[in-house]
Amino acid sequence: MLPAKPIARLKVQVTFLRMDAPPTSPTPALPGDVRVERVRHCSVPFYRFLYDTVGAPWLWWMRRLASDAELAGLLCHPAVSVHVLMRDGEPAGFYELDHRAGQTANLSYFGLMPWAIGTGLGAAFLRHAVDAAWHIGLPAVTVNTCNADHPRALPSYLAAGFRKLRAVEEVWPVPLSLGMAIPPHLPRLG
Repeated sequence: MLPAKPIARLKVQVTFLRMDAPPTSPTPALPGDVRVERVRHCSVPFYRFLYDTVGAPWLWWMRRLASDAELAGLLCHPAVSVHVLMRDGEPAGFYELDHRAGQTANLSYFGLMPWAIGTGLGAAFLRHAVDAAWHIGLPAVTVNTCNADHPRALPSYLAAGFRKLRAVEEVWPVPLSLGMAIPPHLPRLG
């Protein structure tokens, strides 16, 4: 029997949100030196770079546990798409849309690279993600966030037109072997 790997058991509040109609407000323009590209054939290493870099400050850990084969299967699914915010030739953020369930378009991941936070790109980039999700043609768009995410995440989703459905407490067994910084405000259990 293998010894148990050490974990940090963390109490996290997850908030689920939904949008039932496309926004009617004017779409904010991205700056002229910025573009969003859909990555048609996203490689596993590039996805890991995006996920790990954007998510490290916010304890995005779950996809770090996925095998390369699992991620490759996800990334090649026709109902999953990865979109990268590019500024001056380098990634400034990304979002992932998933409509495999067929009922809603889910904004699975959304975030900016650490260097791009506070540059004024967030609201226009989020609107791009919302518009792309509505373009899929399903009756609703969903997203969730948690208290490990950036403090402006929930207010930004609400300002974009999402409404809160519910908030639940979860216990996350974050493997310490990932070497991620645990936000000090998250309660540890046991």
